[in-house]
Amino acid sequence: MQIIPVLDLLGSVVVRGVAGQRDQYRPIESDLAPSSNPVDVAIAFRKTFGLNRLYVADLDAILRAEPNWPVYGQLRQEGFELLIDAGVTNAVDATAVLAAGANQVIAGLETWPLLSSLEMLINQLGEERVIFSLDLKNGQPIAKLRDLRLLEDPADIGACVLEAGVRELIVLDLGSVGTGTGVSTTGLCRELKDFAPRCRLITGGGVRNAADLVELSSASVDAVLVASALHDGSITAEDVALHAG
Repeated sequence: MQIIPVLDLLGSVVVRGVAGQRDQYRPIESDLAPSSNPVDVAIAFRKTFGLNRLYVADLDAILRAEPNWPVYGQLRQEGFELLIDAGVTNAVDATAVLAAGANQVIAGLETWPLLSSLEMLINQLGEERVIFSLDLKNGQPIAKLRDLRLLEDPADIGACVLEAGVRELIVLDLGSVGTGTGVSTTGLCRELKDFAPRCRLITGGGVRNAADLVELSSASVDAVLVASALHDGSITAEDVALHAG
């Protein structure tokens, strides 16, 4: 199971996300990095844990349509592999994010409009370049795809995007992010993995410690998004090495 550090960007610095309450996000204070500069934080993750694949949630792009283009380029220049959620809503925007440095672009439920256009995006860019993020808050979908507006169950939405050609899926509960209350998506991950055993499944939100990594590994999760537990030392380099694979 792969550990993927998270960079939440707001005001072009790394902030600590807590429970999806974005108006209260503040620059990160980390035991690892000397500042909240994205490159400093990313290099600290690599130096401490040997991790080079990063999930970048660009809240400036998602909330204000102001992507951090220079940050993407700087991180790519430093050799990082980037999964970027920049709130894209169409193929033109997604292509621009890839051109700016992303290895994979994330189409998030929060901002992506239609299942049909998701299928077209995958056909245009290739299934290996597109990740869909099933964005939840306290177990409920944070938004709806307009052509799936009658679906309320996250598992049903996940099944539909997998049937549309998505091969890598993030299940992220924003209500658990940064709370240290444990991962709430394990059951949903098991259900989706049973439905599509070959999909690559990533989850996150509320990861506390190595015990949570064990639980997620037992649910056949392929990768987990982690931020706070890395910054405060609750998950150590030894934990990361033990669960990497």
